[in-house]
Amino acid sequence: MSINSNEIYLAGGCFWGIEKYFSVIKGVLSTLVGYANGNTENPTYQQVCHENTGHAETVKITYDKEVTTLEFLLDMFYDVINPVSVNRQGNDIGSQYRTGIYYTDKSDLDIIKKSIHKLQEKFDKPVAIEIMPLLNFYPAEEYHQKYLDKNPNGYCHISPVKIQQAANIKQTEKDEKRRFYKKSDDELKKTLTRLQYDVTQKNATEPPFQNEYFDNTKSGIYVDITSGEPLFLSTDKFDSGCGWPSFTKPIDTKKVKNKTDFTHGMKRIEVRAFISDSHLGHVFTDGPVSKGGLRYCINSASIRFIPKEDMEKEGYEDFISLISEKE
Repeated sequence: MSINSNEIYLAGGCFWGIEKYFSVIKGVLSTLVGYANGNTENPTYQQVCHENTGHAETVKITYDKEVTTLEFLLDMFYDVINPVSVNRQGNDIGSQYRTGIYYTDKSDLDIIKKSIHKLQEKFDKPVAIEIMPLLNFYPAEEYHQKYLDKNPNGYCHISPVKIQQAANIKQTEKDEKRRFYKKSDDELKKTLTRLQYDVTQKNATEPPFQNEYFDNTKSGIYVDITSGEPLFLSTDKFDSGCGWPSFTKPIDTKKVKNKTDFTHGMKRIEVRAFISDSHLGHVFTDGPVSKGGLRYCINSASIRFIPKEDMEKEGYEDFISLISEKE
């Protein structure tokens, strides 16, 4: 390992997807999949899966410290895992699919702890990422190495869009977690209309059929009015007849969070933006069955629509292909 390189070992479910995702990030020099921090030597894939070896499917990531940072790589890692899930990622279940950060340089521990502390602030449940020094690491069989390069249609719990975004992101630019942030109350009062402020900050509801986007049929993206975080695509918008913009799903379930709402003598599921914590609306189970059965009923005042032709100049070019493929 050169003087400018460092290594970190990340476990995040099936190592095929984690390896592919990190291999395309600028500054990553090499990736190697294997089995880490178990209680047997030189385990096989079958032993790890069925014989309780204690190993986690892990990717060794060697990176250039002058091009990227551990903080950045950890932020990217959190974006493709469920940090509060125990022994499960995507469709994969078992202790070998647990999440973990294993370090070889003691000076990395402080960075990791601060990163986890910041991550925990976003969740009510405890973050379930194991943090340990690397005790052992055994490279996996050759057919597992660069698996998705050899098998482009192979299973991956990380979406192709996420991998494409990872390949395109520039280390000198702010990533989503830095670009989109929760603004202060003073900033919001200066930039939002009274209705937008009341809806997003005081959980108000705008009138049905008398709002900006309930009947909007144009192609584009809907973003958080307070932070700019991308939330919904026109691809997933449908006419529910309720008088508010309705979507079958968000762009990414991690971009919204659900909260039980007992106001007005009812029990409903409130939808809030992940980064800004702004009130968006509610989600119901009377949506199109063929598309999952959900109806995200969203206030127009909580979102801003960006037409497809303007998405690139406004910095949302990574989402254009999602609209092109389906509309």
